[in-house]
Amino acid sequence: MTYETSESQAAPEDGRTPRSRHRPREIKVPEVTLSFWIIKVLCTTVGRTAADLLNEKAGLGLTGVSFLLSALLAVALVVQFRTKAYRVGVYWPAVALISVVGTLISDNLTNTMGVPLETSTTVFAIVLAVVFIVWYQRERTLSLHHIDTTSRESLYWLAVLFTFALGTAAGDLVSERIDLGYWLSAVLFAAAIAAVAIAHFALDLDAVWSFWIAYILTRPLGASIGDYLSQPTDGLGLGTVVTSVLFLAVILGLVIYLSVTRRDVAEPEQATEFVA
Repeated sequence: MTYETSESQAAPEDGRTPRSRHRPREIKVPEVTLSFWIIKVLCTTVGRTAADLLNEKAGLGLTGVSFLLSALLAVALVVQFRTKAYRVGVYWPAVALISVVGTLISDNLTNTMGVPLETSTTVFAIVLAVVFIVWYQRERTLSLHHIDTTSRESLYWLAVLFTFALGTAAGDLVSERIDLGYWLSAVLFAAAIAAVAIAHFALDLDAVWSFWIAYILTRPLGASIGDYLSQPTDGLGLGTVVTSVLFLAVILGLVIYLSVTRRDVAEPEQATEFVA
């Protein structure tokens, strides 16, 4: 499946040139290929299982783990922002860390502060919508093929963080409160992603919005898969250690493959938003 948008679609409707600050030479994010979606789902799974693993085994508590992983994420993002172009070995570790931090934000609200999942899901959805509104009002595009300035990259990573937090809260709400279970939840979210593809092709749903909706839905999909594999109740009981190591190994293999082939390096004139 391929979602595509053109430069003319992403251009400002009023004809204005999007504002640019500190423009790097190249786009700072990968081309959206099949490998992109595979690694994204794997990162979301690792985000879920690694957060549970660190919370259970590290002895730091949920708050301590949150501070530790947030500090590591800050370092990863500094390195990412300092690069002049997309680098697979820099970008994907940042995604993996932000997936864990996004999970921990949701878990802290639910488990530490007692915020109901219905409330946190609503709040994260509103915050993410605000980020998108500010992003579009400032830059006149939400396309990944325009992540070529410091301003746009900042808004991009902020949006990614809240997609993970929203996906975690929404996934927990579906699998735990509605009591579908991990496996049925995974099937539900996979079906929802398929519905986005159908809506794009059959109903001409905008390519950029198709991408972001699918991006959000991959979070609860990956979390449901991670819980199903790791949890002894209603799952396979592999444990968080085995599940995390297994998925990290696959991610590492794909990252090495992409580092060699450079198949996911986007060209400025390309306009693919969703390839699967």
